[in-house]
Amino acid sequence: MSTAQLRAAALAEALSWRGTPYQHQASLKGAGCDCLGLVRGVWRALYGAEPETPPPYTPDWAEMRGEETLLAAAERWLVPVAVQDAQAGDVLLFRMAPQGPCKHAAIQSGPDRMVHAYWGRAVVESRLVPWWRARLAAAFAFPMTSVVF
Repeated sequence: MSTAQLRAAALAEALSWRGTPYQHQASLKGAGCDCLGLVRGVWRALYGAEPETPPPYTPDWAEMRGEETLLAAAERWLVPVAVQDAQAGDVLLFRMAPQGPCKHAAIQSGPDRMVHAYWGRAVVESRLVPWWRARLAAAFAFPMTSVVF
């Protein structure tokens, strides 16, 4: 499988989660997920078992701890990509506050689009508007090893 095929598979899986209700700490297509749960679900579709189990977390975990937990996990398992070079199928991480840790994740679906679990609603595809672009902190590709597809 090529990098382009892997990105296409990741995007197709992310898009298949659209409409999944937002549910904090969940990761079950059609039943519920949060932004991390969406990325975890895409990982499982591509590779099978997840490489690590995330610890329990509260909605304000990033602010309370002030640690880069989400970014550190992405750096352990995904391949860094320059933000400006991110493509459809890549994982995007966002800082909700300028000096805060990364707290939100999405899958890029086009040059100005992303798929993400929208808090209080569902998994949606939305525009990557300037508000989101200003908060975009990191981008990652899924790794080429052990792809199940």
